[in-house]
Amino acid sequence: MSDDGHEQTGHAKVPSRQRRRFPGISSRAYEHPADRSALVALRKLSGFDTVFKALSGLLPERSLRLLFLSDSVRVSDQQFAHLNDMLRDACYILDLEKVPPMYVNQDPQPNAMCIGLDEPIIVVTTGLVELLDEEEMRAVIGHEVGHALSGHAVYRTVLLFLTSLALRVAWIPLGNLAVMAIVTALREWFRKSELSADRAGLLVGQDLKASMRGLMKIAGGNHLHEMNVDAFLQQAEEYEAGGDLRDSVLKILNVLPRSHPFTTVRAAELKKWSESRDYQRIMDGHYPRRSDDKDTSVADSFRESASHYADHVKNSKDPLMKLVSDIAGGAGGLGGRVRRGFDGFTSSPPPNDRPADAPPREDD
Repeated sequence: MSDDGHEQTGHAKVPSRQRRRFPGISSRAYEHPADRSALVALRKLSGFDTVFKALSGLLPERSLRLLFLSDSVRVSDQQFAHLNDMLRDACYILDLEKVPPMYVNQDPQPNAMCIGLDEPIIVVTTGLVELLDEEEMRAVIGHEVGHALSGHAVYRTVLLFLTSLALRVAWIPLGNLAVMAIVTALREWFRKSELSADRAGLLVGQDLKASMRGLMKIAGGNHLHEMNVDAFLQQAEEYEAGGDLRDSVLKILNVLPRSHPFTTVRAAELKKWSESRDYQRIMDGHYPRRSDDKDTSVADSFRESASHYADHVKNSKDPLMKLVSDIAGGAGGLGGRVRRGFDGFTSSPPPNDRPADAPPREDD
């Protein structure tokens, strides 16, 4: 049903609770600035265009579709009808003209993905279907439809293929190095794209609490009576601000192999966006339209991304980001701060090469 209560052609089966829809919405409305900048950086990676064009003709997309068709359950009016209603509703809200096929795959690991080169396919696992309630699942399906609207499925498919390829050519040093460079860049982009898709999920579900519950369940299982949203978000705060420079380095090393950001970080990012003026403007009907995408300046998008990163570094509580901000600001005493930040990597204090009676330096 539309906001005025009239039934829309092709969308007869939508949930009874009315939600605001966004006719002609551009993915620019909800895309995280880091998503766009990471994608720009990815496309500038040496050799990426060559690899991407080659893989576009080699990837067995028809085989992939046949695989899901033959060994998964396709969502329809006859199978997983409640998921089909959610999918159609999500496409209706985000004004995605063609509803992508969706499959339920037997896998106890909660997961969902949007893949495909020519046309996107959405896949959700039985573990996810059994874990989430209706409103939580609606946010997840909106998340995947957001990936489809943003055109993320193509790069996700390339990432899956290259990850598999990297394992096969691991014995070839230079070959593996080249593939892993692109895989690492793709993972960096995909982690950022998840933040964009989380926003799309919120636009579809329009229920922040449900989005938060879903992320908590993905992190801690179906034990909501044992969990608390505020405490969960506090974990993100502690993760962001805690520790010293050693912890900052460990955070980077921990996240590098992952395709998704850490769950607490995703929850905190989504809550922050839900409270922003940008989100409220979208809900009020003021958002970029797809019809204007052709007139969008790449330079403007890049400047917006650069501004986001600058603000992130400036306002971050992470010790490494604070150090970077201080360096950019020309703060004094950085030598001592770096040395103190990494105390503990060595078992003994750094040698003092100054005379005992020398006056203390500014950074001591």
